[in-house]
Amino acid sequence: MDIRKDILWRVYLCFLCIIVFGLFVLGKAVYIQRVEGKFWKGVGDSMQLRYVPVFAERGSIYSEDGNILSTSVPVYDVYVDFAAEGLREKGGYRFKDTVQILSDSLSWLFNDRTAEEYKREMENAYQQNERYYLLKRKISFEQYKMLRKFPLVRINKNKSGFIFVTRDKRINPYVLLANRTIGLSRKDSTQNVGLERSYDSLLRGTNGQKLMRYSAGTFLPVPGAEVDPINGKDIITTLDTYIQDVAETELMNKLVENNSQHGTVIVMETETGKIKAIANLGIQADGTFTEDLNYGIGKATEPGSVFKLVTLLSLLDDKYVTIDTKVDCEGGVKSFYGLRIKDSHLGTGVISVKQAFYTSSNVAFAKLAYQYYQEQPMKWYQHMDRFGLTKMTGIDIVASSGRPVVKSPKNPAWGKTTIPYMAHGYEELVTPLHMLTLYNAVANNGRMMRPYLVSGVKEFGKVVRTIEPEVLVEKIVSDSALVQAKICMRAVVDSAHGTAHKYLFDSLYSISGKTGTAVTAMNNQGYRNGKKIYQSSFIGYFPSDKPKYSMAVVIQNTAASKQYYGATVSGSVFKKISDKIYNRFIHPNIVREKMKPDTMPTATIGLKQDLNAIFQVIPVAKQDSMNGSSWAMATVRENQAKIGACSTLNVAQKTMPDLRGLGLKDALYLLEEKGLVAMVNGKGKVVTQSIPAGSNYLKGQKIILMLN
Repeated sequence: MDIRKDILWRVYLCFLCIIVFGLFVLGKAVYIQRVEGKFWKGVGDSMQLRYVPVFAERGSIYSEDGNILSTSVPVYDVYVDFAAEGLREKGGYRFKDTVQILSDSLSWLFNDRTAEEYKREMENAYQQNERYYLLKRKISFEQYKMLRKFPLVRINKNKSGFIFVTRDKRINPYVLLANRTIGLSRKDSTQNVGLERSYDSLLRGTNGQKLMRYSAGTFLPVPGAEVDPINGKDIITTLDTYIQDVAETELMNKLVENNSQHGTVIVMETETGKIKAIANLGIQADGTFTEDLNYGIGKATEPGSVFKLVTLLSLLDDKYVTIDTKVDCEGGVKSFYGLRIKDSHLGTGVISVKQAFYTSSNVAFAKLAYQYYQEQPMKWYQHMDRFGLTKMTGIDIVASSGRPVVKSPKNPAWGKTTIPYMAHGYEELVTPLHMLTLYNAVANNGRMMRPYLVSGVKEFGKVVRTIEPEVLVEKIVSDSALVQAKICMRAVVDSAHGTAHKYLFDSLYSISGKTGTAVTAMNNQGYRNGKKIYQSSFIGYFPSDKPKYSMAVVIQNTAASKQYYGATVSGSVFKKISDKIYNRFIHPNIVREKMKPDTMPTATIGLKQDLNAIFQVIPVAKQDSMNGSSWAMATVRENQAKIGACSTLNVAQKTMPDLRGLGLKDALYLLEEKGLVAMVNGKGKVVTQSIPAGSNYLKGQKIILMLN
């Protein structure tokens, strides 16, 4: 064989293989580019690009008088990446040179640990090479702004290692006020409660997103690839902060005074059905009271004697009786099929229906209901259905329960004693709101209104939707039945023998209503033997002639409670609340006669020169023990005033003073002296401040003041 030809053949074969391989590579490149190009481009982008959510700002919740009840504020979690390249380069000089001054700054800003503690923790984390070390959780926006100016933190995160995670924190500026009704907003919206849950779709808005590209070790936004979030709308509740505050205060006072278990107060505007206040307080393990459950809307119980209005309206509407019809109470004790019903005050004989109502005779109403409805129970049930007691109230709030349990004659549990027991408030479960809605209908001349909590929706500060009052039943009973029922309800207070006369009659306006004292089953243990546990109620409206407001007060007592009658416990709370509402909204210029001198000490804080000017006009004996300070506290008791220095307002100190109790004018004057910027919410005197007393502050820092 020719060696030359053999070599050339091998060379040509190699060239051919190279050409074939080249054509294959070229073809594959064309195939990838033309056919698989979109797929591989997407894979590349997925490694370099990502969509990041831009969260919408949740809307705020307002009271009808314009105060913020719930809103969102930004808070920041601070993390440090101690493995960041900028912290590790050149032996970590950047971290080692600044750790001491940074520790001093952090200790000054947060005032929770010493500088040495901060330094030791950060040095340990640095040695452990921790990538996501939690330095501080939930710092405010003001703290965040100051922190960004600190050494090391002020350079970019790749060199400093500092990472800030922003999230919203939901706050209630008035803290306890209507807390259970306003509710809670959680990350998982299905776990929300109260109005935060009912109106979540409006409040939460719609999240946006932005496209981020990975470049030079960090993600940067891609211009023009953003979808802006749509912020949530604000809702305006029907609540009035003054009425709400009064309701919670008086309820709290009675619960503490009487060793009670829990209680609720609901105030409704008669003509519209607007809920102006709803207070729910329950005792906690440590003996304090807080808004733990919605007792007014979400807890159905046996109502007791306040249910007698249902029996009275049914009998009057069917024209079986008038309020002058006589009924024999048989000495206050009557047995039905072996079960005994008795009155709280024994010895009653033949009395009128009106007297039976205002003295709250169980026997009288049990006998009347049994006499006229035992053979036609469906007619009795139809009245309760018309009064809205067999269904949900329709209020615009999600409650955990609150469904009434009113037996139908078709129910297997219906028995021969059902009607006499239901007639005086047992063997049915209804919420206080169910009963209040009925009482309000009587006050509203028979028109039953749907109770509601939200009156409007705002967007960008402008009302975009108004929620109008809704009529549930145009006329619950005849006019004749209404007139007679109103006479009976007024007699409960006005009559000398009425169950509420002693506690509610002494007013410059008339109150109508009904007391209730029900024996209750506590904690699923049945009705206890021995000492009974009572639920005290008073439901009514005022003024009687032209009702403006209806109110329900229901309090669950304990075995340790000293008082348990409806008038004594709940009636007294009703009276204190209605007095304040009447004096503020119905007849604000009223002048009371024969006022007793106020023996309670009153403390007022202000500038000494202002207090002296006041006492020059008011004829009060004054004792001045000032020592040169410009801020003073005046304590007045029984026309005697003592003026002393107020050390908590020393302007020379470098810590935040205690502004609580100051009027707005004095608070602003003092803050301006310290170079602070005030944001004010409410009217009256300062009750809370966003920068706690005794803490450090910076000039130009903002402080939020809540007034009462």
